[in-house]
Amino acid sequence: MSNYWSKRLNELEPYVPGEQPRQAGLIKLNTNENPFPPSPRVMEAMKQAVNNDLRLYPDPTDERLRTTIASYYHLSEKEVFVGNGSDEILAFAFRAYFDEDRPILFPEISYSFYPVYAKLYGIPFRTVPVDESGAIDVSAFFQDNGGIVFPNPNAPTSLALSLEQVEEIVSRNLSQVVVVDEAYVDFGAQTALPLIRRYPNLLIVQTLSKSRSLAGLRVGLALGHPSLIEALNRVKGSFNSYTLDRVAHAGAVAAFEDEEYFQHTRSEIMRIRDRTIKQLQDIGLWVAPSSTNFLWVKHGRVDAEEIYSRLREAGILVRHFSAPRVKPYLRITIGTEAEMDALISQLSEILVR
Repeated sequence: MSNYWSKRLNELEPYVPGEQPRQAGLIKLNTNENPFPPSPRVMEAMKQAVNNDLRLYPDPTDERLRTTIASYYHLSEKEVFVGNGSDEILAFAFRAYFDEDRPILFPEISYSFYPVYAKLYGIPFRTVPVDESGAIDVSAFFQDNGGIVFPNPNAPTSLALSLEQVEEIVSRNLSQVVVVDEAYVDFGAQTALPLIRRYPNLLIVQTLSKSRSLAGLRVGLALGHPSLIEALNRVKGSFNSYTLDRVAHAGAVAAFEDEEYFQHTRSEIMRIRDRTIKQLQDIGLWVAPSSTNFLWVKHGRVDAEEIYSRLREAGILVRHFSAPRVKPYLRITIGTEAEMDALISQLSEILVR
């Protein structure tokens, strides 16, 4: 806290990212990163982009990348926006669509950046209930609001809504923008992409961090009606005209062009995930049905914080949250087969008392 800070900043509690340790040799299952390296085509494209052109600013319109994404999703360029990770795009969306005079809605257990953005911009909010299994109550979105944002699949619960449920939320809120955060959609959930042309109030936000192994590149995208995309461009133009650098542009384009690698690695993650779910259940853990690259688990007898601490002592990082509703749970990223075997081995020792 500082006398030189604004009142709002003094009152703000920032988002806390997962630990990024400097210690070598740890099994890192705490930040939902992809266990597989980026596509070799991505690596080669980025190497080629490191040339004398780095003295020049990148294209502020991101034309080549937007054209690539539009072609991939069978949309027009005017329906595509790209930015420095999906977090930046979500921050732009809060500024572009939500006002200070009407509360927005998001799930009570959800991505913890949403309340941070709302408080940063002075946007009031209400949370909609999530039941004991972690499922979102869709009907709770059928109330007066100034906008809606929710992840599908949800984080950290790993549960997904069906396309029909998403459409119900969007169709019942035609006067407000509904932002669907699809950071994990490629691991088994249904994208809301088929709804874009029918609902001009729908914005889909995705990222290359998870399913395309590019968390370190920071590339996100938004898909929606041209008027929603134009609003994001107006916010971008008020903050930073050059959000993506030349190397990120090149790598992101190559990632969308290497469909075979994308399909192979995401399928492998889902296979390892389903195998791990059974192993965790066999040693007595409750596991939510996951449509993501992570698992939401708890044990009926051993405290989650104790499991977290003992795993950390053994060199395995998972995520534990301190808020009351989520304190009994751990979030575990899907790693390689060998990493998950090491996790199961350590958990078996911890849970046998």
